[in-house]
Amino acid sequence: MKAVVWNHYGSADQLTYKEVEKPTIKDKEILVRVHASTVTAGDCEIRTLKFPFLLKWMLRLYFGFLRPKDVILGQELSGEVVEIGQGVTKFKVGDQVFGSSGLRLGGYGEYVAIPEKTQMGIITHKPEFISYEEAAAMPVGGMEALHLLKVSQVAAGSRILINGAGGSIGTAAIQIAKHYGAQVTAVDSDEKLDMMRNLGADVALDYNITEFTTLEESYDVIIDIVGRSEIFKSFSRLNDEGIFLVANPRFRHKLLSRVTKLFGSKKMIVDIASHTEEGLNELLRLYGDGLLKIEIDKIFPLKDVAKAHHYVESELKKGNVVIVVKESI
Repeated sequence: MKAVVWNHYGSADQLTYKEVEKPTIKDKEILVRVHASTVTAGDCEIRTLKFPFLLKWMLRLYFGFLRPKDVILGQELSGEVVEIGQGVTKFKVGDQVFGSSGLRLGGYGEYVAIPEKTQMGIITHKPEFISYEEAAAMPVGGMEALHLLKVSQVAAGSRILINGAGGSIGTAAIQIAKHYGAQVTAVDSDEKLDMMRNLGADVALDYNITEFTTLEESYDVIIDIVGRSEIFKSFSRLNDEGIFLVANPRFRHKLLSRVTKLFGSKKMIVDIASHTEEGLNELLRLYGDGLLKIEIDKIFPLKDVAKAHHYVESELKKGNVVIVVKESI
């Protein structure tokens, strides 16, 4: 089968499009013919190991200490079940499926073997009403957005600011927050302002012109998706009992979240989303009701995964970048 293989930590130029062996499934696994995958900021971070020291070395032990060993990247995918292993009860051959594979990865190949039930991701049935491309782009950003909004208890009348709102998490968060009845301020680059307004943002700010921590407005919830805002300045823009969340937390965020519990009424919450079937089903309901649009910026063929990674790293991505592995039918 054709796949894009990762053999070196670092630049996307190291990603190689080549022929590799087709996966062999084990008991309680399914073999999926991949139709679409995505490139997320998380995929780029995994490729470069841009993580805190301890996590970086744990991932080296997992993928390969000196270099990854013929790893096929791609956390999100959609496709069709072509084979099932012994003990599989949830799926049958011919089922359309989508989901996230966690650190098993594998989306950048024509076929991927996935456990029917896994602690590292979630795979479920894809309804006919959503395309393979949109389904592939739903799980990671959508479930993270849903999780952040539920943890922060965003509700009707809440004032929320989303920093870095133009990516896969942010575009979903804008729409879901509006569905909850919140007033949304979205912050990102100038190129993404119109898109964020079209998705429902009440206010869209260009971070190159306006630093949100200098605004007079205050918020019930601030979500920092990019993890770059100055934490104490951000806290100054929170109302009493306000909540500050980071979608991509580092060690300093986890430490400060403990400290904030000891002083004052404002809180910093660091909590990673779990990928669950319930979460995917909720996103599908929102999509089916016309309340959630999967914003797709660019679609690349499988052979151009390296170009797609470079584009995501440019930070120009609006919403999601999709990889077409097999043309949809």
